[in-house]
Amino acid sequence: MPVQDVVFGFGAHSGFGDMTELLRLTRQADSDGLDHFSLSDHPYIGERLDAYASLGFILGRTEHIAGFVNVSNLPTRPAPMLARTVTTLSALSGGRVVLGMGAGGLWDRISDMGVPRLSPAAAVDAFEEAIVLVRKLSGGGPAVTHEGRHYRVNGIEPAPVAAPRVWTGSVGRKSLAATGRVADGWIPGHAADWLSERYRTSRPVIDEAAAAVGRDPGDVRTIYNLPGRITGRPLPATRDEHGRWIGGSVDQWVEELTGAVLEHGASGFTLFSPSGGTQDLASIARWGAEIVPAVREAVAK
Repeated sequence: MPVQDVVFGFGAHSGFGDMTELLRLTRQADSDGLDHFSLSDHPYIGERLDAYASLGFILGRTEHIAGFVNVSNLPTRPAPMLARTVTTLSALSGGRVVLGMGAGGLWDRISDMGVPRLSPAAAVDAFEEAIVLVRKLSGGGPAVTHEGRHYRVNGIEPAPVAAPRVWTGSVGRKSLAATGRVADGWIPGHAADWLSERYRTSRPVIDEAAAAVGRDPGDVRTIYNLPGRITGRPLPATRDEHGRWIGGSVDQWVEELTGAVLEHGASGFTLFSPSGGTQDLASIARWGAEIVPAVREAVAK
């Protein structure tokens, strides 16, 4: 896999009290040449910043880094409006947007927002249909009329801007197959990595579904949410007793990620803290200034 195809970023779960720090982190990442930042989308949590409002603000204060919502809470963001949001952000930022999509998981809280509850199967159907509709409403062309099971639009003009890349957070077999059919990337759930059982059993579902509709399975990238510590000294073990990555020194990170790319076909990594939250500024600086350049150099060789 060419090195330019491997992307590196960091993730954040940000509340109203974190606004200044979030901007500081994204500016640092932008300066260090990271490819993306991600924001979580839980609109039913009052202390959380709205993901898309935050995304637009940050893109306006940075120059190169792309942003995405990891992943969009689709039930609360209907596809026709989501298409308008992401194409507008793409136009304003020069294409620095990825569309993260999910079917919706926390339905008890989602329904608290006044959204009708869907069965798991219906939620996945709506998720796949939404991706198709967002693309229909992007890239110009004639007015769109769409009579789907979950979405109906009549004579709506598409935005003149292409749809962003779509990365999904699919977990179940049905949504994994939808990812294979219509998405550009997959983020394994529960921070599963390339050595996990979740990856080994899930990725073939994506590949088979992609091939069944005439797609190259390799066109669906795998981008990992990767929590872990960046330590000053090497750790005796970089994985715990369950085989999950826990981190290590810069050299240990570089060795592990280089192997993930060259031996397991990893396409990208989004750094989180060991607890799954936002990393501190010093760790993001080491990630962007030391680990990422070294991995890029090692892969290029």
